[in-house]
Amino acid sequence: MKDKCFFSIFYWFLIVLLVLLQSPTVNGSNGRLKNGEIKLRVTVPIHGFPQFVYVVWDPSQQKYTVSGYCMDVFYAVVTRLPFNVSLHIVPSAVELNQVSRRHHAILKQMSTESEVVVGDFTIRANRSNYVDFTVPYTASGVKMVVPVQHGRDQNMWTFVKPFSWDLWLSIIIISTFIGLAILIMERNVSALPNQEGSPNQKKLCPATILWFPISQAILPERQVVVKSCSRFVLMVWLLLALVLMQSYTANLTSILTLDQLRPSFQNVNDLRRGGYYVGYQSGSYVYDVLIDQFKFDPSKLRPYSNITEYYDSLKLGSKNGGVAAIFDEVPYLKLYLKEYGSNYILAGPEYRNAGFGFAFPLNSNLTAYFSRGILNVIESGLMNEIEEKYFGKNEIGGEDSSAEISSAFLSLSFHSFAGLFIIAGISTLLALLISERFIWQTLILTALAFTQRYVPHFSNPVQDSTHGTVA
Repeated sequence: MKDKCFFSIFYWFLIVLLVLLQSPTVNGSNGRLKNGEIKLRVTVPIHGFPQFVYVVWDPSQQKYTVSGYCMDVFYAVVTRLPFNVSLHIVPSAVELNQVSRRHHAILKQMSTESEVVVGDFTIRANRSNYVDFTVPYTASGVKMVVPVQHGRDQNMWTFVKPFSWDLWLSIIIISTFIGLAILIMERNVSALPNQEGSPNQKKLCPATILWFPISQAILPERQVVVKSCSRFVLMVWLLLALVLMQSYTANLTSILTLDQLRPSFQNVNDLRRGGYYVGYQSGSYVYDVLIDQFKFDPSKLRPYSNITEYYDSLKLGSKNGGVAAIFDEVPYLKLYLKEYGSNYILAGPEYRNAGFGFAFPLNSNLTAYFSRGILNVIESGLMNEIEEKYFGKNEIGGEDSSAEISSAFLSLSFHSFAGLFIIAGISTLLALLISERFIWQTLILTALAFTQRYVPHFSNPVQDSTHGTVA
């Protein structure tokens, strides 16, 4: 009887334990379950860009209302959790002497004050020592934004820019090949028909192999070649030259006339060597990146708090109390370019990081649930709608072709005309084979004679059979 009672108690204990293990809770006293839902304390930063987190006190409801890109993503993730969540929003502000590292301060307070921190918090290795991050919901990285320079980059070698080096080399090769082919086909012509003067072969001497096709494209002459095959090759070459000249003229015109936008500073070394002042977002880890990774002098760094201050400082310039460039994470710079992008572009190298994520206390069970929720939001397409709402049609973490403008025109390459070169080469080779057919016919006859003389197997089979019958 006692054994049955013991097994019954043990059986119910296992059932209760299994139910508790499957229930979503967080470690410690942070998991509070009431009426089937989790009460979650959400800490949001007050300082920062309002486009990411915007906190407003609502006197009618006696509570804070929070909006912005990060909060919209958070709300979307909450709707995809497998359990109900009751949110309690708590704004957090750090003291002024801590503002240079406000994100670090908010995250360090988390273990005793909140269950989740939502905002533009970058996932970093040193921060993961005291909090757990979800998977990133947006990509990031540190770059610089600089003013653009309007103008035309022209020099004494501008005339070679319409074509790339491989296309110039291809033109030289095909010209040499065509000139050599015409020289071979016209070598036995003593003089032009119905024309007095020097022999034609003087005009087509080996010294003019390269010059002849080019001269015919620029200054065409009549009856320079006599044979039909030579005229066919020359016609093919003139067609190719016409296409090349038209393309060269069009591309050179665009280089000489169109306004080009190029960054005022190409890389970090230009800023360091010139001793220019640069800006960064106050309270951001970008300050450490500028000193440790980009090797800037701390005295040349100036902190700013919003994109309006970014614009004012860049407009003044480094010599007038402003800065020559702003360094920040790509999402903030994309936001800046959305407002003032007509005169500014992204430039320089990129210092990559993991991106933005939500922060939970160490070993929190909710981290995995919210990570899966983020993946569901991204895959559902809702993330694109949220990003378009705040940052336009281009994704915040992707490369924006309108924001980064290439300063160099693309030179036409061999690949653009590969088909024409192949047609010209094959046509020239076929014309050469037809014109000089006696050469390969002689080679074939010589090969057959050699075979019949030295290889008995290829001797006359009629004679072999006759000899065999007589025997």
